Amino acid sequence: METSTIVILDFGSQYTQLIARRIREFNVFSVVLPCTVPIEQVKALSPKGIILSGGPCSVYDADSPAADPAVLDLGLPVLGICYGLQFIAHYLGGRVESAASREYGHAEVNLVRETPLFAGLPKTLDVWMSHGDHAAELPPGFERVAETSNAVAGIANEEKRIWAVQFHPEVAHTRQGMELLRNFVIGLCGAEADWTPEHFIQATVERVRAQVGSGHAICGLSGGVDSSVAAVLVAKAIGDRLTCIFVNNGVLRKDEFAKVQKTMREQLGLNVVAVDASARFLAKLAGVTDPEQKRKAIGNEFIAVFDDEAKKIFEAEKSAGEEIAWLVQGTLYPDVIESSSVKGPSQTIKSHHNVGGLPPDMKLKLIEPLRDLFKDEVRRIGRDLGMPDEIIDRQPFPGPGLAVRILGEVTPERVALLQEADEIVVAEIKAAGLYKQVWQSFAVLLPVKSVGVMGDQRTYASTCVVRAVHSEDGMTADWAPLPYEVLRRISSRIVSEVRGINRVVYDITSKPPGTIEWE
Repeated sequence: METSTIVILDFGSQYTQLIARRIREFNVFSVVLPCTVPIEQVKALSPKGIILSGGPCSVYDADSPAADPAVLDLGLPVLGICYGLQFIAHYLGGRVESAASREYGHAEVNLVRETPLFAGLPKTLDVWMSHGDHAAELPPGFERVAETSNAVAGIANEEKRIWAVQFHPEVAHTRQGMELLRNFVIGLCGAEADWTPEHFIQATVERVRAQVGSGHAICGLSGGVDSSVAAVLVAKAIGDRLTCIFVNNGVLRKDEFAKVQKTMREQLGLNVVAVDASARFLAKLAGVTDPEQKRKAIGNEFIAVFDDEAKKIFEAEKSAGEEIAWLVQGTLYPDVIESSSVKGPSQTIKSHHNVGGLPPDMKLKLIEPLRDLFKDEVRRIGRDLGMPDEIIDRQPFPGPGLAVRILGEVTPERVALLQEADEIVVAEIKAAGLYKQVWQSFAVLLPVKSVGVMGDQRTYASTCVVRAVHSEDGMTADWAPLPYEVLRRISSRIVSEVRGINRVVYDITSKPPGTIEWE
């Protein structure tokens, strides 16, 4: 089942994933590849068109990222964005140099020549700029089609089917950006809007069924949307030959171990093996206060528990004459993109939530049914699969669970304290009708005590932080301005109902400079 594909060559822009997301909004499939991939890899995808992303470097730098210039000679429509424009100008005989004044932020672009890329757009565009270089001379055969008061803002060679803009049409700040991208993807490339949830489900089920054959698979369930949708997709392909393992790591939300089992079995019909390993995890966390050590302790212990349970399933299958050969993981497309960064992986801020590896003697082949999807697309697929809203709309929850929301040592007592406070936060956010409007909302327990007064008596108890953020993909986030009345109810309930907390504060830090989680 072939689909129309647009290839995006990544030169290191912070907006590259956003380009892919925008194209997907037209129901057209998009693939992000490092700009350094061999030209044969691009051609193998039979793309309808190619987009060259922005990037932080200058094309004249010795170590600047470069694509094979042959990509400009494939006869396919090409759209360069920011650095992509400069790459086109530089490699086709023009000249790029440092601009006298950098253009960053909102700008007005005037269209000076008609071209299909700007069809139906006003003569003046409100755009977002982010560049320090400019095209001082255009390559032979190219014409200036747009400009600002300072520099070239758009070029075109319609004979070669190459267009480029100096601004970023993929960001929301460029008001007519989606219309411009539509003109390119649908109009100039002739891509068909055939990337739909229905198509994805059908194609994935067929592929997984062919992959697994008569074999069996296991899946590590977290209760979150990614692993749940992955499990339901694979179960749709191979039925009860999928066994899901759900581990209680001791730092789940209140009553989550029981709730997830009930949902997975009764509403999703999955074959679930539930393992209460909370004592094992909490023992490994005893005395640990460093955030990275917490994550590694939980990750390593999860691997050990998962391995133990998988071996039990292996033995049962072998005795029945069958053997498991596949492991299902809920890897998403941002993970795939980030693992193949054009400049190498970015600096580690914190270890990835997912398991870092599996024992070498666990010889399993991977099934990653969601590896082409962004988070919002996973939710669309889940809805089309008929999954309940309580799973589909669930806010992201970190792999290490409440351990990274308990600053300092993780103890059973402190876990219980945070579980109660966190449940109040989520309940009040839902009661206010805000749960689907914010990306995440949760409580954090600080290793800080303060003096308070309750019932005319002095208290000396813990401090709780409430955190709520808006985000599109978790890469950046803005703190959510929750209504004062909601905050008042949250604070009042926590202090009144959670014995051991006497002070509640609200985190108004965005990402960057902070992170969404506290650890």
